[in-house]
Amino acid sequence: MPLQNTTNRLRPQVISQDVSSLHGLQTIATYDTSRADATVANIQKAYQAMLAQQQVETEKLALYRAAADAARLAEWEFHNAILAMKEVVRGQYGSDSDQAQAIGLKKKSDRKRPSRKKSVMVTS
Repeated sequence: MPLQNTTNRLRPQVISQDVSSLHGLQTIATYDTSRADATVANIQKAYQAMLAQQQVETEKLALYRAAADAARLAEWEFHNAILAMKEVVRGQYGSDSDQAQAIGLKKKSDRKRPSRKKSVMVTS
């Protein structure tokens, strides 16, 4: 039997086939094995554990999505508060003030003036 890479999730199709196999096994009244990992009780236990862990995963995923949404909204609220503060500083102290520079704005006098582009004539 080849080595299994358990770091990757199984495809839903594979799990669905496995569940169908379990349901089919439950119809075989004479099934009996000496392999402990292949007994009906062990397979049923593994199936119930899988369902429980999938439910936990779904619940935590919902909590994660809610937390991610809350963090995203908080980031936007913070960003909008900073934008409002920058407008207030510009209005109160001016665009060319040291205070405007202190909050990360560029002084108006430090900006480069736009330069005219020289037109280049192409002759063929």
